[in-house]
Formats: sequence, structure tokens, C-alpha cells
Amino acid sequence: MRSKDKIAYFYDGDVGSVYFGPNHPMKPHRLCMTHHLVLSYDLHKKMEIYRPHKAYPVELAQFHSADYVEFLHRITPDTQHLFSNELARYNLGEDCPVFDNLFEFCQIYAGGTIDAARRLNNKLCDIAINWAGGLHHAKKCEASGFCYINDLVLGILELLKHHARVLYIDIDVHHGDGVEEAFYFTDRVMTVSFHKFGDMFFPGTGDVKIISKVVETYLPGVIVLQCGADSLAGDRLGCFNLSIDGHAECVRFVKKFNLPLLVTGGGGYTKENVARCWTVETGVLLDSELPNEIPENEYIKYFSPDFSLRIPNGHIENLNSKSYISTIKMQVLENLRCIQHAPNVQMQEFP
Repeated sequence: MRSKDKIAYFYDGDVGSVYFGPNHPMKPHRLCMTHHLVLSYDLHKKMEIYRPHKAYPVELAQFHSADYVEFLHRITPDTQHLFSNELARYNLGEDCPVFDNLFEFCQIYAGGTIDAARRLNNKLCDIAINWAGGLHHAKKCEASGFCYINDLVLGILELLKHHARVLYIDIDVHHGDGVEEAFYFTDRVMTVSFHKFGDMFFPGTGDVKIISKVVETYLPGVIVLQCGADSLAGDRLGCFNLSIDGHAECVRFVKKFNLPLLVTGGGGYTKENVARCWTVETGVLLDSELPNEIPENEYIKYFSPDFSLRIPNGHIENLNSKSYISTIKMQVLENLRCIQHAPNVQMQEFP
């Protein structure tokens, strides 16, 4: 075990002030709530806190097409009626609306993930956290599923400058399709996504084509963990049944590999539970057990009536039979058996 993990935490207060619109489930305000909960438990005293740089258009164009980045930079709610063709081409609309400060919002959350990757690359920390990141659906030339810029792809591209292989793990209720698609033709990134599949559930991809075996076979140099909280019980959009402790157990498990670790947020649409979950997981990464009673903070009223940190899991019947789970597991292990053990990588000398 490492003696004491050095943890870098990225946050910019402006990220929580944007508004997707009155009927939109994505509420960036959840990031302010998370941050204030982290502060109320004094977790900031055990981490290095950084305000991320705003990613430059040229950085965003490391993955996204330059014309798409330029359009995001230009478009505003007041001018969008002039660009109906471009809005359709870049998939902006109901799911991915144009709102005030859209581009700055993208720059902040992407900058946080890029900065996190750079600090890990330079061995300035063991674990880096950017709860504002994890927007895993965005594609090279279009927005998708509330995601405009794919910060995870940009962070992984940064990590590939120093690491031969990157393992990407996604525990959002939705398939991490944008990240998988971006690295589909390289064996330097392995994507493992745990999500709901079927019943016309967005994005409709990610059928089965488990983690200790993955790490053992693939031997990554660094892990990126996307902790979408829409897999919790009671989420507005998700339909999974995880308790916060169950969700946090995934983080605890991945941390035990003692590999450099980049942790991001993702989905999560019942915002007080998102804040609870990511605060508990910040505690897990710091090896800090948090008392269940939420301390006084700016958003305390959101956690009424019981003001407790942990929520029970829901009462949804688990329709995954033991035999179904074991069939999936066998299929995954068989797939792993067929991949090359720790694929060799041609890497240039890093300047």
C-alpha cells in the first residue's frame, strides 16, 4: 500500500452557476452542493485544492473537430435561431440545449480533467478528482446526452503521453459510448462500462460484447474512473437501485489497485443524492469515515428532513437473476482471455 495518498481536487465555483433550462434534468448546481458538503466535512484540509484552467479551444480540438469547437464558442441563446442547420448537424437541441455561458462551462469542466491528468502525469499526486467532469457521451463532431465536450477523452489523451495503457471504468447508469467510440481502434485504452442496457434506454449501445481480471490481464499504468451517480436508487432518470455505500464500494475497490487514479463525476439527476454520493466517495479516496449527520452548510435545507449523509437503497425488485449475472461474467472473462496480455505499445521518447 502507498503510505498516504496525495490527492488533488479541482473545483471552480462558476461551473455550478449555469442553467440548462427549467425542464432539463441536468442541474450543474449539484456541483456547488457537493463542494459545500466536502467543505462542511473538512475534507478540503486533507487535499490540495485547485481551480482548473479554462481549456483553450485548441486543447478541446485535440479530440473534437475544430469547426464544432468554434461553433460552441460562437453560439448563444440569442443567436441560435440563425443557425438551424448547424444546430441539427451538431445535435444541439432538447437534450443538449444552448444556454448562457455554455462554452465557458465546457472550458471549466474539461480544463479540470486535463489539469487532473497533467498532475498525475507529473507525479504531483496519486489521485486527482474533478466532480464537474465525466461527460462521457460527447462525440468528435457533436453533442450527445447532455454532454458537449468529452473531457474524459481529453484527459485520457493527456495520460497517454506518459502511460502505455489507460483503463477507463464507468459506473454511470448510461453506457460510456463517447469514450468507447473515441478509442475503439487502439489497444492503449480499455473501456469497461457498467450500465443499463435494453428497453430503449439511452444511448442504446453497450451490450456485453470484471475488474480484477481486467487489471490483471491489461496491466494499465493509470485508471480513469467515471462515477456517474444516476445509478443510485431514486434517481430522476436512472432506474438502478444502488445505495450510496454500494456505489462508493466501487471507488474503494478501484483505489485498492494503488495505481494513479483520475476520478470524475458524470450523470446524477437527484441533486442532493449526487452531492451525498460524491462527498462519501471523496471520503473513501481520503480513507476518511464520515459521520452520518450532515454538518451545517449553505445547502443544508436540501438534505431535509433527516439531514443524513447515507440514503437507503430503494425497494425495486432485482430482476437480474444469479444465472444471468454469472453468464455475463463468463462472457466477459472469455473475452478477456482472447485479448493480448498487456499489449505492447510503441511510444515515442517523451520530451
